[in-house]
Amino acid sequence: MPKKIITKTRYLDVNLKEGSFVSRLVGGPKKFDFSDVALLRQLLSNEKARILNTLKHEKPSSIYSLAKILNRDFKSVREDLKLLERFGFIEFHRMKIGKRESLSPVLIINKMEILLNI
Repeated sequence: MPKKIITKTRYLDVNLKEGSFVSRLVGGPKKFDFSDVALLRQLLSNEKARILNTLKHEKPSSIYSLAKILNRDFKSVREDLKLLERFGFIEFHRMKIGKRESLSPVLIINKMEILLNI
């Protein structure tokens, strides 16, 4: 029997209201209201896209290895990952290697749909 592919989707609902955008992320662990498009821009930055693409294709074993692959500072990558985790794009799995424990970032969605209502 063929393996069934499960799609985990996040929906971003953007509405024009009184001359500004009001956004709502649906489908994650909870609903988030974006009172400002700046947070949406931060979430959908090119660096976040690089992280998501790398997690999907490279599957790094730790934040440190992800930062090395991206050739970025560890602290910056960790902050970006925290935002992606907050909005339900990724989750961290604890991995123990010898006496050391590390967090492995894991992509948990494979689709995001944006609906813009004007």
